Amino acid sequence: MILKYKVEAESSGKTIKYILKEKLMFSQSLIRKLKCQNRILCNGKPVFVNAVVNENDIVEVDINFEETSEGVIPEDIPIDIIYEDDVLIALNKPADMVVHPTRNHLSGTLGNALSHYFLKKGLTIKIRPVMRLDRDTSGIIIFAKNSFAQDFLIRQMKDNLFYREYQGIVHGLVEKSHGTIDLPIARKSYSTIERCISPSGYPSITHYKVIEYLKSATFLSFVLETGRTHQIRVHCKAIGHPLFGDTLYGNTSVSLENQEIFPKNQPIIAAKDAAGKDSVLIERQALHSSKVVFTHPINKKPLELTAPLPYDIERLKEILRK
Repeated sequence: MILKYKVEAESSGKTIKYILKEKLMFSQSLIRKLKCQNRILCNGKPVFVNAVVNENDIVEVDINFEETSEGVIPEDIPIDIIYEDDVLIALNKPADMVVHPTRNHLSGTLGNALSHYFLKKGLTIKIRPVMRLDRDTSGIIIFAKNSFAQDFLIRQMKDNLFYREYQGIVHGLVEKSHGTIDLPIARKSYSTIERCISPSGYPSITHYKVIEYLKSATFLSFVLETGRTHQIRVHCKAIGHPLFGDTLYGNTSVSLENQEIFPKNQPIIAAKDAAGKDSVLIERQALHSSKVVFTHPINKKPLELTAPLPYDIERLKEILRK
């Protein structure tokens, strides 16, 4: 892809580097990479970044890098594409799927599936996730197709300009119809995975709103102002309303029998998970990435994407309405 910028009067006399950084919003590292590969042109001719531009000059930048993700083996796994263009792709991630290969999950990840998809389309693209979703959280996740788009979108997140909305079902009836959870989150000292509320943690802010009150449960929407690991899950536990199916932060001692969701003579404990009574209702945390809104890296227009609730959370809602 070639990005073009026509120099306006106010930028006349500025340098190419100024145009790249302030007008096209390129990162310093990407500018260095472009400079080394002679991918910057002005009026059709290669230029140095300290070259001065004049009004009506045309600055062109070739961001079509061929890159591969080492260690990401292409695998023919179906993907659910919500949106795709030249610079990004949005997928509807299923539950029970890791986003990117790790030492413990070398295959079967969304990264493996996307690598195969790109290969089939003849694209040599590095896997660049813009968002993070836990293995058992479903819904929208964005991947950038080049470093420019990735930098642009991540900058929006840091500046709190990237709207992220989730939907989930928690235990108990949340008293206030809407509110904000502002509690710092830190990693537990004895765990590499689990997080906790701690005065020494990073600032973490989650806004919530009640969508529907169910039987001894609440269907909520969550909007993230920050994006800490397990943020919604930790915050829900902190306010005494853990997500259904959350075995790490949930209250597995909740008696579903007492809630009369099932007849009292019907077994309510799954044989495979006698300790987690939620497992008869849903086999993962009831959390879904439902909506994102952000400024598109190229046309600079708002882009809104949504993903419907998956079957298991819809089913849980129906059961908890009874």
